[in-house]
Amino acid sequence: MDPLDDFRHGADEAPPIEPEPPRASRAPLWITAALLLLAAAIVAGVWYVRSRAANAARTGAGQSIAPVQSEVREPLGPAVEPIELPPLVLTDPLVRELLGKLSSSPTLAAWLATDGLIRAFAVSVENVADGMSPAKHLRVLAPRAPFKTVTEGRTITIDPASYSRYDGIANAAASMDPAGLARVYSMLKPRLAEAYAELGHSGSELDTAVERAIVRLLQTPVVDGPVTLRSRVLSFKYEREDLEALTAAQKQLLRLGPRNQRIVQDEIRAIARELGIPSGRLPPRQAAQ
Repeated sequence: MDPLDDFRHGADEAPPIEPEPPRASRAPLWITAALLLLAAAIVAGVWYVRSRAANAARTGAGQSIAPVQSEVREPLGPAVEPIELPPLVLTDPLVRELLGKLSSSPTLAAWLATDGLIRAFAVSVENVADGMSPAKHLRVLAPRAPFKTVTEGRTITIDPASYSRYDGIANAAASMDPAGLARVYSMLKPRLAEAYAELGHSGSELDTAVERAIVRLLQTPVVDGPVTLRSRVLSFKYEREDLEALTAAQKQLLRLGPRNQRIVQDEIRAIARELGIPSGRLPPRQAAQ
């Protein structure tokens, strides 16, 4: 069972990550794939929307059709000076150098210590866009403490203390510099698209997948009150049908708790703006439920 599937009974978690610096430090940060579980991934791309209209008047010569109109959405992300990129298999040192200069975050450092960083980002984007959890690609970010519940009579609810296990990730998200993150994305985009293409997609579809991932995460409802669970053999499920019907990626975000979830969603929205995703293409900020 995946170590980040923390709805298990008596789940053991991964080794602890050092506490995140206080939010007040506001150190710039780019967490890529890590915050795409939380969110991590970040761009929209080229979508083509076509419409056709038929003229109501028909003549003996045939049917008159209005010209096809299309809306071309420009690739998002700021213009940057191109840099010489190594082959995909050799990009880890460059990624560590670029991101290491942006932050001393222990959460970021833990992720940067792993291998195949760009490929992990690409598959995480694919997972979240398709509704799957990217947890198995981000094991190093697993919370150190086990998932806990509170039982009163026959009612089982999530122990609020379980949410605090994700404070480090949320604080890391709060310290992100959305503009800086967007610039780094633009710099690495050729290799990110190459890694995405390895998954069986067109590299040009990366932007579209990332916008889909962003939208999915922003659609996740925020629940401020007690969250009731139903016990299963080895794990739990949500009592509320609408929560249980969420995608695996959305459930992973929901498990951060309302405070951490809002922080992550607000940062994702800010990053989306820096990348040029119009607010009209993004879900409204989630109200408490």
